Amino acid sequence: MKFTIRARLTMLYFLVLTASFTAFFFICDIGFQRSIDATVNDASRRNLEIVHRVLDDSVGKGLPEVQKELADVSALWANGAVFEVAGPNGQWVFRPKPFVSAWPHAEPLNGDALTYATSNLDFQQYRLARQRVWVNGRVYQIDAAVPTEPFDQALDNFRILEQRFLPLLVALASLLGYWLSGRALAPVNGIIEGAERVGVRNLSERLEVPKAKDELRRLTETLNAMLERIETSVKRITQFTADASHDLRTPLSLIRTNAELALRRPRSDSEYQDALRRILATSEETTELVEKLLMLARADANVAQLRHEPLSLYPILQRAAQKANLLALGKGIAFSESIVPYSHAILGDEVALQRLFLSVLDNAVKYTPAAGEISLSFRLETGKAVIQICDTGAGIDPEDLPHVFERFYRADRVRSRETPGAGLGLAIARWIAERHGGSIELQSQPGRGTQATILLPLAEEGFLGQLEAAPESREIRAHLV
Repeated sequence: MKFTIRARLTMLYFLVLTASFTAFFFICDIGFQRSIDATVNDASRRNLEIVHRVLDDSVGKGLPEVQKELADVSALWANGAVFEVAGPNGQWVFRPKPFVSAWPHAEPLNGDALTYATSNLDFQQYRLARQRVWVNGRVYQIDAAVPTEPFDQALDNFRILEQRFLPLLVALASLLGYWLSGRALAPVNGIIEGAERVGVRNLSERLEVPKAKDELRRLTETLNAMLERIETSVKRITQFTADASHDLRTPLSLIRTNAELALRRPRSDSEYQDALRRILATSEETTELVEKLLMLARADANVAQLRHEPLSLYPILQRAAQKANLLALGKGIAFSESIVPYSHAILGDEVALQRLFLSVLDNAVKYTPAAGEISLSFRLETGKAVIQICDTGAGIDPEDLPHVFERFYRADRVRSRETPGAGLGLAIARWIAERHGGSIELQSQPGRGTQATILLPLAEEGFLGQLEAAPESREIRAHLV
């Protein structure tokens, strides 16, 4: 059987209150009992001290006078208090009827210490204070008794109240707890109802935030933040899917169109070869696009793993510069490099870093016209490597600059239809730089070119020894010498 949180809270509240009230009344009962014992002991002790003083004052006047004085004292005492006095020879000097009927024979004491006892006298319970005292060099035994029935009745009345009101108090407190838990959990029902209204079609809807600054408000704010992240992710996935479909549709249509045109009528071998070359070129572009899409998909799913090994940037930048130089020569662009063969190591993935540099260099080649210039430089700053790629291309408008790292983003001037590419290169480059603990920044002016700055953290000096063991590292060290 499943219970609601409200029911479980009420049950827990009931159990805690029952245990608490029971413990409280039990402690009160013990305290009441001890208070009664202390009170009656104190009363019987005071009575014994009074009798002792009477003996001191009257014992020299003779036995009859002593008995008369004790009888007068006994007559003055109220509330049923009684006492008895035994003489030096063990004979009773004064003994009222309750003691005679209860204790027919004297019960002598051993020692002079004050002792207490409980006994029934004349069908009533009494608390006795008993002590041997010395008067004029003689030993007298005094028993002073105080009835405990009034106190016992008060204790019994208290216990009756416990039995009557304990269940009532627990029941009332449990009902109050049930009502309070309902009030406290009312915002939870609002959160549940609001969450049930949110779906894929209305991810922009948010839960109503409670006014009270408590845990439920924090929960609501956390859920709203989660919904915002989900909405952003869904929008990104939707946009990603739409853009990917658009970019894949064009090359697939070209492949199909070229194949249909080639098969429409008999053609010469050279015409078939031309058609196959176009199909092959388009297939290669499509393959590259699919690979980029898969990389970004793995990155979004956090399954794209990059190795972090001690590497030297010098050979990686050299290979990237060689490929970029070939691309630049094909467009008539002047390419220059300033790469110093530093031996400092970084922790990174060689293949990913090669893709990072080539993506930025390829971007510079695409958007730099013929007779333009591209330069690649590499230097070290405090704890980081700085790679700069500058071009004299068309540049990027200020309103487009914040968006160039977004996937499939195409600006009117920078992402023209004549320029090949899917708009994924810079997005992948930024992801690789961030996964290496670095960053990539663009500075551009329309018509005056763009400067890309890549910052990568250097490894600690302890990794230099691992780097020197690699063959390419030894080649760099030899070049430095």
